[in-house]
Amino acid sequence: MDKHQSHPEIVKRLRRAEGHLRAVIEMIEDHRACVDVAQQLQAIESAVAKAKKLLIHDHIDHCLDEVTSTVTKADRRSIDEFKQISKYL
Repeated sequence: MDKHQSHPEIVKRLRRAEGHLRAVIEMIEDHRACVDVAQQLQAIESAVAKAKKLLIHDHIDHCLDEVTSTVTKADRRSIDEFKQISKYL
């Protein structure tokens, strides 16, 4: 399987989130304020969600194009609309 163009960016985002998560664990162990910990957890959650979204959208763009290259123009319109609307997920 081909490597998707977004994979290096996704790995970079996840490594950053991984380091951030380690820092939050230390915050908890150091008895830092719950509000501060919750704020940092929200940031991690958002980073992971963005990485997931990027992965899914790249997969849709990359793999769907690969398997639908011989589809008729009319059917292709529906696929293009699906790709466009999936950006709102």
